[in-house]
Amino acid sequence: MQDIKSIRVFLKVAELSSFAEAARTLNLTPASVTRIVARLEQDLGQQLFVRTTRQVALTSAGALAAARFGPVVQEFDRVAEDVARAVRPDHGRLRINAPMSLGLRLLPDLISGFRLAYPNIAIDISLTDAFIDIVDSPFDIAIRISGPPTDKSTIWRKICKVPRSLVASPNLFARTGRPAHPDDLDPLHCLSYGSDGTAENWVLQGGGGQKRSVKAGSQVISNNGDFLYSLVKAGDGIALLPDFIFRDGLAKGEVEEVLPDWTPQPIWLTLFYPPYETLPPLVATFSDYFEAYMREVEELDFDGLA
Repeated sequence: MQDIKSIRVFLKVAELSSFAEAARTLNLTPASVTRIVARLEQDLGQQLFVRTTRQVALTSAGALAAARFGPVVQEFDRVAEDVARAVRPDHGRLRINAPMSLGLRLLPDLISGFRLAYPNIAIDISLTDAFIDIVDSPFDIAIRISGPPTDKSTIWRKICKVPRSLVASPNLFARTGRPAHPDDLDPLHCLSYGSDGTAENWVLQGGGGQKRSVKAGSQVISNNGDFLYSLVKAGDGIALLPDFIFRDGLAKGEVEEVLPDWTPQPIWLTLFYPPYETLPPLVATFSDYFEAYMREVEELDFDGLA
């Protein structure tokens, strides 16, 4: 029976078309690589490579073996990672998904600190503004800014509120006038955040228990907050955005809050998980670090934990 090491060596030689290059890559001697491949050929009863002074090429049997062994080794590695993730809190590979705007602002410092604390945890990070299905995705954890999940099988963990406001450029009001009430908002000037082409619905709470629901426009719909903010600064409309996106522009006078006495419906920074029976130790390690980091971070100025 072939061991996994001999198969890895064979696949590396097949990939590089060189025994010497495979030896360097695998930190083995060329003689060891030659011996391992020869033993595998003997076990299989087939010649796997044609060797000349100029090149190393797969035989037809070698090509078949590479095509079949490749997925087997990948699956072996995936299972090994899953087992490590299930039993060890400080070793393994973690696959994380996060929204683009938040990820670019928050995650570099957070991940840098996390890697110092847990150097044996490897991390794959995917930044996307698409609302992924955590159940069917390859991710162990998703960081989101959203309301409660609609999927009952999803596990989620509230971290903190994310304050947001309606914002616009003073240049817009120079042309259109300043709204004094939600009923004054013109949908043509309201930019929508979304990913399915549907206009956003803004639920605003005023003093004395007043509530207004405003249908934003459908002329511009985007699933990226930074893109909408660029349009806002250019005077192209009003958008409902998390404060961390526009705070610097607010301080510089590039934008201003619209209807500051009307509070948008709250949203949360949350961690979403597949439907684990219990959180794998590796996932729990990151989740606890993430929450502790957010308790201390001042850069994003979130409102704090519930």
